[in-house]
Parts: sequence; structure tokens; C-alpha cells
Amino acid sequence: MTWPATPSPETFVLRLFVTGTTTRSQRAIANIRKICDEYLTGRCDLEVVDVYLHPEATRDYQIVATPTLVKILPEPLRRIVGDLSDRARVLASLNIPLAGGPVEALP
Repeated sequence: MTWPATPSPETFVLRLFVTGTTTRSQRAIANIRKICDEYLTGRCDLEVVDVYLHPEATRDYQIVATPTLVKILPEPLRRIVGDLSDRARVLASLNIPLAGGPVEALP
């Protein structure tokens, strides 16, 4: 008898668009890395794109403000603008269930 394969958890493909090393950019990078480490361990492909160095990258995802996080996979595509300090909002936008009730905002 063959047992069905256990479905593997979805891999998240995220792109964070920032402008240089501003305070908001650094805060957004730290916040999304912490979320990836805590909720998406081993299943997150995060790329940080500095729009000063790669302005052409903004066209594909229609980036008009930074920092902006784009969730490419799993679909649907989502954009989150800001420093990502509102953890509950970020998790809801990424469709990641909250375990154990409300989540406090990141510092």
C-alpha cells in the first residue's frame, strides 16, 4: 500500500524594495527578517532590492513608495507599504495564520 505524500508547506517568495540605508529601510529589513525567521523558517526566499542601485526593478512590480514588500508567491501577489512594524497586519497580508491569539507590533 502506498501512502499519499505529505504536502510540503508553501515557499514564500518575497521582495522588499528599499531606498538605500535610511532608518525606515533598515527597520523594514529587520522586521521582515524577524517575521521570516519566526513564521517561515526554511520556506522563505527574501530578496532586498535597493531602488537607488536598481531603479529598473520597480517597473515590474509598480513600486511607487518605499519600503514596499511584495509577496510574489504563494499567489495572489500582494504589496505592503511601510516599515512592516505592524506584525499582525503583515501576517494577515501574507495570509500567515496567527498562532495563540493576537500578535504584538514589532518595535
